[in-house]
Amino acid sequence: MVNDKLHRYFHRGAIASLILLIIWCVLWEMVLAPLHPGGSWVVLKAAPLLIPLYGVFKRDIYTLQWSSMMILLYFTEGVVRGYSDKGSLSAWLGWGEAAIVCVYFVCAVMYLRPYKKAAKRMAKELLDKVNPAK
Repeated sequence: MVNDKLHRYFHRGAIASLILLIIWCVLWEMVLAPLHPGGSWVVLKAAPLLIPLYGVFKRDIYTLQWSSMMILLYFTEGVVRGYSDKGSLSAWLGWGEAAIVCVYFVCAVMYLRPYKKAAKRMAKELLDKVNPAK
């Protein structure tokens, strides 16, 4: 089995990076480099990140699985804005968003890894019981 201390670090890393991404998105669109002076409705892009927050805190396997896929939309936005907003603070914020997403993705996948291995092992054992070798 995986080192319990390391497993906890991946969970904490997922929580921290998700919270940081929410704060990052809000500050980006309201204060640091909004599309319109005084902020814009683009700040609502942070709202979907609130949906998996409770499940990630509770170590819900299913939530960590789907959120690790959903978060890739934010990676895409960060890379696109990093490339398209040349030479501006918004470009740097885009690259920062992409980096935070990478941290979340790696932490979530590494946290889920032992559970995936256990599920595969259990499925194999069940299959061996149903279809014993001749």
